[in-house]
Amino acid sequence: MLSKNTETFMACDKDISLADTILFGAPFDSTTSYRPGTRFGSSTIRRESFGIETYSPYQDKDLEDVAVLDYGDLELVFGDTGAALEQITHFTREVLNEGKRPFMLGGEHLVTLGAFRAVFEKYPQVEIIHFDAHSDLRQEYLGAKLSHACVLRRCWELTGDRRIHQFGIRSGDKEEFQWGSAHVHTQKFDFRGLEETLDGLSGKQVYFTVDLDVLDPGCFPGTGTPEPGGVSFEELRRAVTLVCSRADIVGCDVNELSPPYDPSGISAMAACKIVREMLLAMMK
Repeated sequence: MLSKNTETFMACDKDISLADTILFGAPFDSTTSYRPGTRFGSSTIRRESFGIETYSPYQDKDLEDVAVLDYGDLELVFGDTGAALEQITHFTREVLNEGKRPFMLGGEHLVTLGAFRAVFEKYPQVEIIHFDAHSDLRQEYLGAKLSHACVLRRCWELTGDRRIHQFGIRSGDKEEFQWGSAHVHTQKFDFRGLEETLDGLSGKQVYFTVDLDVLDPGCFPGTGTPEPGGVSFEELRRAVTLVCSRADIVGCDVNELSPPYDPSGISAMAACKIVREMLLAMMK
């Protein structure tokens, strides 16, 4: 049986019997290809959330009114990527079996595969909306198929063609873009076409994964693989609100905050606000 954790994202401390969403952390970054540190992302988001308000003037909604339980961070094994992913899958499966929506805080982007495996078991027709700077469609990275650079390719192996919808992509090798053009939907650089995509996904279940490095590193330097260019905070806020308010979200995640690379704390605050706006937008 799922139970409360004493350290929570602000106001996300509802009783398990009342909560419709379970927030949890996946502090894992063992396959990070550039700068490690995202293992500290989920705990930092939780701690720093108390520096902002529960109320959103953007949506005129308050987290005090949202039925969310923050379970805390999972205790994941290091040194065995497959085992860590299975731990995430197992916990996500438990959340789904309780009739709740899983909302995971990473961690590096590979943790999405662990959660998505459980979501796909329950909703085999689910589609993915993916915000990111990187396409993450490599077949392997330095010989490893379980890498944050390959996570959407591994998800595609479950969904099949044309059920992954990518936005904001501005980095990847030539082979990734060539392969992706035949197998997934990719909007490079920004969120153009998002509303039309949501129209096409009406009535379908959606898994929503947000890699925060979709943001311009000028406003979000605290990430492991910063990519010059990218969207503004306001563009991302509007986009996540649109997705969460219109799509049937059956699972979601926010990942790739790496706090050590932004001692100012601005990146952590941006992550907190994105999580807050997503939680509020999913409140029907």
